[in-house]
Amino acid sequence: MIKSMTGFGRCEVSEGERKFTVEMKGVNHRYLDVNIRMPKKLNFFETAIRNLLKQSIQRGKVDIFITYEDLSENQMSLKYNEKLAGEYMDYFSQMEESFSLDNDIRVSTLLRCPEVLTMEEQAVDDEELWNGLKKALEGATSQFVESRTLEGEHLRNDIIKKLDGMLDLVGYIEERAPKIIAQYREKLENKVRELLSDTQIEEGRIAAEVVIFADKICTDEEVVRLRSHVVHMKETLKSEENGIGRKLDFIAQEMNREANTILSKANDLEVSNVGIDLKTEIEKVREQIQNIE
Repeated sequence: MIKSMTGFGRCEVSEGERKFTVEMKGVNHRYLDVNIRMPKKLNFFETAIRNLLKQSIQRGKVDIFITYEDLSENQMSLKYNEKLAGEYMDYFSQMEESFSLDNDIRVSTLLRCPEVLTMEEQAVDDEELWNGLKKALEGATSQFVESRTLEGEHLRNDIIKKLDGMLDLVGYIEERAPKIIAQYREKLENKVRELLSDTQIEEGRIAAEVVIFADKICTDEEVVRLRSHVVHMKETLKSEENGIGRKLDFIAQEMNREANTILSKANDLEVSNVGIDLKTEIEKVREQIQNIE
C-alpha cells in the first residue's frame, strides 16, 4: 500500500487520574528518523516507543511530542528524615557546650533545616504507566498512518496520470522515427541529384547511407525499455507492497537514463522537443516519489 511520508496524528487518553497526549508529524527523509520529546518520567519507555513505531512506519522524519499529567491527590508525599534530624540535634548540643549558648531549639526551628522534611513523588507502577502511554501512541500512530495513506493515494493517482502522459510521448517518438528516415532519404536524394545533375543515382549507395543514418538515430531499444519501466512503475504503484519509495526512485532513475539516450540520438527538432518534455515529466515523477515511504 502506497503511503506518503507526510502525515499527522494526535491522540489523548485518560486513565483514571492520568492523561497522556501524543502528537506525531512526519516529513520526507531517506531513512526512518524518530525524534521523541517527552517528560523525564517516561524516558524509560523510549526503546519500547521506537519498537512500536517501527511496526507501522518504515521511512520518514517523525517528530513525536508526548505530554503526561497526573491529577491524583496522592502523587506527592511528605518524608521525615529522623536520622538527619538527630544529627542536627547532636551538633546543636555540641555548639551549646562549645560556645556556652542556650539550646533554644524548637520543632519549628528543626523543620527549617535542609532535608529534614522533603516532598517525594509516589512511585508509579511501570506496567500501568506503559498501558496508558501505549494506548495514546497506538491511537496517534493509527491516525498518522491513515493520513499518510490518504496522501499516498493522491500521489499515486497523480503519478499514474503523469506516466500515462509519458506513454503518449513515447508513442509519438515511435511514430515519428520512420518519418525522420524517409525525410533524410528524400533530402539525400535531392542533394545527390543536385550534385550529379543528369547522372543516374546509385540506389544501392543511397540505401546504404540511409541504413547508416537510421542506425545512428535508432531509439527502438530505449523506447522499449522506457515503456517497460513505465509499466513496471504503474504495477508497483498499484501493488499492496509496503515501503516502495526506494524501488520507485530506482525505476525513475532508469527511465531518466533512457530518456537521456533518446535525446542524445535525436536528429529531429520535433523529437528533441518531445524528448525534453519526456525528461521534464520524469523529473516531476521523481519529485513526487521523494514523498513516498
